[in-house]
Amino acid sequence: MKNEIDKYIEQFPEGVQDILQKIRMIIKNNAPEVVEIIAYGMPAYKTNKKPLVYFAAFKNHIGFYATPTGHIEFKNELSKYKQGKGSVQFPLDQPIPYELIERIVKFRVTENNIKTKK
Repeated sequence: MKNEIDKYIEQFPEGVQDILQKIRMIIKNNAPEVVEIIAYGMPAYKTNKKPLVYFAAFKNHIGFYATPTGHIEFKNELSKYKQGKGSVQFPLDQPIPYELIERIVKFRVTENNIKTKK
């Protein structure tokens, strides 16, 4: 049975769907206990009942939201992309930095685990 995330991803063109599925797999592979939900109209992921990351597709970019801390930690590598508070835009006409996304997800998982232990 399809869940909300599957339905969200299916509404985009095939090439964009592939990118979204790849980001989704990166999150799930690096946070096996992650909870997938839709929040703010986009796929959202939580560990330890705390927000981990979100992503969304737009006409010309993929929005990736790692809360402010994920963006602060990787600010140098993210500096070449358009950003907002706690968000970054990966243009669809450029290679998606999957390896960077994976490192951000791992950082956020560790961060959530530390916060939970306190």
